[in-house]
Amino acid sequence: MDFQEALAYLDEHTSYDKTGRIDSPSIEPITAICSALGDPHLSAPVIHVTGTNGKGSTVQIISRLLVAQGLTVGTYTSPHLEDVTERFKRNGEQITEEDLAEQISAVAEIAPLVGQDPGYFEILTAAAFRWFADIAVDVMVIEVGLLGRWDATNIVESQVAVITNIGMDHNEFAGPSIRDVALEKSGIVKPGSAVIVGETDPDLVDIFREAGGATTFVRDEDFATLSNALAVNGRMLDLRTPTTIYTDIFLPLNGAHQGDNAVLALAAVETFFAAPLPEDVVIEAFAEVSMAGRFEVLGRQPLVIVDGAHNPVGADTCASVFFGDFHPDGRRILVAGTTRDPLEMLAALRADEFDIVFVATAPTPRGIPAADLARAAEELGCDHVVSFDTVEEACVRATEYADGDDAILVAGSLYTAGAARATLQRHAN
Repeated sequence: MDFQEALAYLDEHTSYDKTGRIDSPSIEPITAICSALGDPHLSAPVIHVTGTNGKGSTVQIISRLLVAQGLTVGTYTSPHLEDVTERFKRNGEQITEEDLAEQISAVAEIAPLVGQDPGYFEILTAAAFRWFADIAVDVMVIEVGLLGRWDATNIVESQVAVITNIGMDHNEFAGPSIRDVALEKSGIVKPGSAVIVGETDPDLVDIFREAGGATTFVRDEDFATLSNALAVNGRMLDLRTPTTIYTDIFLPLNGAHQGDNAVLALAAVETFFAAPLPEDVVIEAFAEVSMAGRFEVLGRQPLVIVDGAHNPVGADTCASVFFGDFHPDGRRILVAGTTRDPLEMLAALRADEFDIVFVATAPTPRGIPAADLARAAEELGCDHVVSFDTVEEACVRATEYADGDDAILVAGSLYTAGAARATLQRHAN
């Protein structure tokens, strides 16, 4: 099976969308497949990360800290922006197409032998575990695809379970209350896990305290962001962990929320080693962090920013960073495409504060039609709204429209961010 054949096989096993969505809650298929593959998910210790927002950034910071400590680190994330190989990394380097095809081929061969017909996300997750076993990583950093308890990644036995925060999401599988969401995410906690909780709501924190882990560390009790200042191209941080205070640490990511992700990641890695980290290791690791599509600045004249905010909380954070940290002087141009309630998402993005709004259908079966987005924007009171069939067309028009002092923000979905990046990188200065 070559790479194109592997992609075809994945497409054949995509029932709805490439997000990790499940048709029914069960980890039996991937358990059977990985058992037949020799239990690769048990081949190395695991740091397992769930939460509503911030998972991707937290996973990347954790991985960089582990690499800076001299470990060989396998990182598995989802979804991807442009290429499926983005999901699989060894010490920050993406898997090759040839290696991914080999891993998918192995899963495709074994699945029918154990009576399983896995879905898209299950195939990729099993492929990730097998690749990490083959290349003998020292530790795996695994991002949950959906919620936690029934996610395909949850066959691991995590040494450290990380919860970034809890919001209302994936309510087709968890709900109706936010406590129900927290209970589903608490399913990643195993009896031997150290639990690192970024959520601060006491009622929700108690759910994770009672989830059966070995120890629990909680934001603002056991670790905290002491100082989180705007710096050129990032944040300057003072961080307190259960053992140490780290001062004047530069993180090259935009937005105050990234400081919160940073201390969560640092606490998780300290807990993994059961020891503080040398400050030079932290400085080195943080300096290497980059996040494609997470408030990523692609150009300066005009200012061009892409953010994969995909729910109202993330959209609100995105808008706060855009208007607060960057406070553009020229015209403000929004390019929006989403899979969520259009009125709610556009309100969170503060679409009515932009001078012009370009809307497009996000490139996914769940993408809200551009016409519906346009109606929602007009309902919010946006004065100038233009619809496009594709995100790429909207981005081209935005770059043609913008002058040097203007600012373009593309947001609303990781699918939108992924579709926009290549187009905007060609046009950005």
